[in-house]
Amino acid sequence: MSSSADLKAERAAITDTVERFARSEIAPYVTVWDEAGEFPRSLYLRAGELGLLGLGYPEAYGGTPAPYALRMDLWLALCRYGASGGVLASLLSHNIGLPPVLAYASEAVRSEVIPPVLAGQKIAALAITEPGGGSDVAALRATARRDGDNYVIDGEKVFITSGMRADWITVAVRTGEAGSKGAAGISMLLVPGDSAGLSRTRLDKMGWLCSDTAHLRFDGVRVPARYLLGEEGAGFRIIMGNFNAERFGMSAAALGFSHACYDEALSWARQRKTFGSPLVGHQAIRHKLVDMQMRIQSTAAWLEMLAARADTGDMGADWVAQVCVLKNHATQTMQFCADQSVQILGGMGFMRGTVSERIYREVKVMMIGGGAEEIMKDLAARQWGL
Repeated sequence: MSSSADLKAERAAITDTVERFARSEIAPYVTVWDEAGEFPRSLYLRAGELGLLGLGYPEAYGGTPAPYALRMDLWLALCRYGASGGVLASLLSHNIGLPPVLAYASEAVRSEVIPPVLAGQKIAALAITEPGGGSDVAALRATARRDGDNYVIDGEKVFITSGMRADWITVAVRTGEAGSKGAAGISMLLVPGDSAGLSRTRLDKMGWLCSDTAHLRFDGVRVPARYLLGEEGAGFRIIMGNFNAERFGMSAAALGFSHACYDEALSWARQRKTFGSPLVGHQAIRHKLVDMQMRIQSTAAWLEMLAARADTGDMGADWVAQVCVLKNHATQTMQFCADQSVQILGGMGFMRGTVSERIYREVKVMMIGGGAEEIMKDLAARQWGL
């Protein structure tokens, strides 16, 4: 166990590494990547070389075991200094696609799949949402029937991050009796991206423009039975457990984006002059900046507290509930900061190429993805026994 001094040094080091990476290899190119609709695959390789993709994964698969505090700092710095939700979403899509593989696949499958992804050579994605339903996971309709040594998948998935070029897709399917409903009968299968019968259609979005997002169709896709994750029918529990880490990460990301908006607004307010003095010289502007900081500081303190609890294994019902409402609080902080920053920048805040304009468009997906605000409140209420 690292001492507090060691952990502090490690956190400073990861923040410095990610900041330099984001400032030099992401931020200068994001506008161009947004216009292109994707960023280069070489960015995965570079992130893999720096050890960023493997943070929190076992050494046996090329990763670096890390506490929640370190992973939190990775997300924070990547979002604050890279300032692109599109890069965040696709570059780290393996963090929602791989955990079920790590936890439930056979050793042979883990060794086959995980190391190339952590090295940036392959891309992993998660496919749960379907055209007919979002947060209601128990209502999914994609099916997988056993046929000898294979499963045969039929159905559709939509809004899949990294869906266009993922090499491995962790897919939620229904393996129960034909016509079965509810959480029972849901299973998780790992699908190779080059499987016959898998087709992909690119989706255009309001934000996250450089993150490829896809509609997937499975038409008799045959997947070896060894790619079943866990037992048949255990998929719903796997999905729910996976959401907790995703929501924590999204909270950290939202805080990073809030910082990015504040940084740009403060810089602009100091440089821009109106009526003979810098914008920041006006009380109304200073109060906007203080209101942003108030929300940023409260979000940061809450995030730190939950990271510390997770790192001691305190991840029971109350922790789950707090992560749900923290996600709401953090994304609302991001929404507020994006709005105030655009207001401070004025006309420039409405122009493509500014950080605040990009984040203003991206905030809504943060409030929906990983569990919409309304779902988060209801889940927290159930965890607290309300």
